[in-house]
Amino acid sequence: MIILKNISYKVALGGVLSAISVFTMMLTGIIPLGVYVFPAIAGLTLVLIVIEVNARWALLCYIAVSILSLLVTPDIEAKLMFIFFLGYYPIVKAYLEQIRYRIVEWALKFILFNISVILAYLLIIHVFGLNEILDEFGEFGKYGAWIMLGAGNLVFVLYDITISRLVMSYLHWLRPRVLRRFR
Repeated sequence: MIILKNISYKVALGGVLSAISVFTMMLTGIIPLGVYVFPAIAGLTLVLIVIEVNARWALLCYIAVSILSLLVTPDIEAKLMFIFFLGYYPIVKAYLEQIRYRIVEWALKFILFNISVILAYLLIIHVFGLNEILDEFGEFGKYGAWIMLGAGNLVFVLYDITISRLVMSYLHWLRPRVLRRFR
């Protein structure tokens, strides 16, 4: 009976948080300025699954949200940013932070971020043929994409720090107050 309850809890939590993630991804069609913000928020919801269940279950939810996002998210850039980085990074982050040396940890984080983002944009431009993205860099000339990638790296650092702080706030403030009511 305890095993069934445990599985029911995992399925229910995963389903609810995955639904919230998919809904958040759908908002990119309503509020176009959220191309990066909404996929980042959708990825943050998966952190709760990592904390409350485990990383494997969060990975399954990431796959489900990715598939559903491909079907229902109107913005190609948003869905690919979720699939290629923002969706799985909050899950992988915990493993990267177990690395003993901070320099190696951050080097791997930056390598992961840059490879993921470059692959996503290569796919957007060359497979989906959205060359309009390159036109947006027109003001900066041929270095526009590199400038945006540099700015993306700065935002990535803020995103990483934000995830850490939100997890700590959840663990030390919100979780004790919310879960106490259900015990």
